This record gives sequence, structure tokens and C-alpha cells, in this order.
Amino acid sequence: MSQQPALTPAPLLILASGSRYRRELLERLRLPFTVYAPHVDETPLNGETPHDTSLRLSRSKAEAVAAKHPGAIVIGSDQVATLDGRQIGKPGDHDTAMEQLRMMRGRVVEFHSALCVLDARTGVAQTDDVVTIVKFRHLPDDVLDAYLRAEEPYDCAGSAKSEGLGIMVLEKIESDDPTALIGLPLIALTTMLLNAGVSLPGPVAA
Repeated sequence: MSQQPALTPAPLLILASGSRYRRELLERLRLPFTVYAPHVDETPLNGETPHDTSLRLSRSKAEAVAAKHPGAIVIGSDQVATLDGRQIGKPGDHDTAMEQLRMMRGRVVEFHSALCVLDARTGVAQTDDVVTIVKFRHLPDDVLDAYLRAEEPYDCAGSAKSEGLGIMVLEKIESDDPTALIGLPLIALTTMLLNAGVSLPGPVAA
């Protein structure tokens, strides 16, 4: 009687982020996963480009969580918005968000949505930076103020949620991945997960 090969349990999948937007995006893949928010200083280094900042931070987040979960596959991600080479962070409050939108209206902004999938079992890391080019509408202050009070996007780099009411302040979006601007590029992510041996779609409940 032949012996059946032992089944290898699926690795634990961890999203190294406290962002509810990234969590909601990852849920689209219907994979079981756990969330751990890494404690990483997100301050850009002197002379660091937005591309390098986003890649460094996405990897640092994945590494911080992987160090505590050596049997897991960890997803780290970071987004940096930039205008004329100046990095634009999360506004945090209404006045800062107004300042950002005034500065960006009628202008083109680059969003760098970096991704790192780190297999803690092997130490193999896959990285990518998905760039989205966004042109903002030239809207008057009263419209921008009304938008901010309606949606309160104070935890979003660039002060606009493209997946929500923020689409009204945008004129054009150019990207290879429509989910990158929201914060987690799922096209790149699914490629990386498949490369790491993760089965897609995930298990279906009976």
C-alpha cells in the first residue's frame, strides 16, 4: 500500500501594515492573512529619491515583521507622493490637506507605490515600485474645502481618495495598476505571491 505524501501546510501570510486601505485591498484576493503593524521610522533619508524611499520603507516594514514570524510570507508596502521632487506625506489635519491640494491643483503628481514580498522561510525578497501619474483639477478653495470636510482624507498621501469622493479633484490617472494609487498594487502582488508558491485563489469555504 503506497504511502501518501505529507501535506505541506500553507505558509502564514502577513500584511505588514496598519492601513485599513491596504487590508481592504488584500481582502480582494480572498486569501487568509494576518495583519501586524510594523514600527518603522518613515522619515526620508537626506538626498533619497521618492523611488528609493518607498522601496526602502516597504522592505523595512516586511523585514521588521518577518523577524518575528520566520515561517511567514510577509507583504510590506509604502507610498510616497512627489511634486517637483518634493515628497508629500499624509496631511494629518484639515489645514495641511488644504495646503497640499492648493499646491497640487492643476499640477501633475507622481505616486510611488512600492511593494515587498518577503519569504521569511528562505529570505528571498521580491520588490517593485509601481508609479502612478496623477493630474489634479484646478479647483477653487471653496470646492477643495467642501471636499475635505465631506471625506476627511487626512490619512492619505496627497489628500485625495481616488476610490472615493476624491476622484472629483483628479483630472487624469495613468498607471499600469488601478489599485496602486489606493496603496497596494495588486497586479504586482499577485505575481509575487505566485512566485512565492502561494495558491490563488485561496481556499473556498464549503
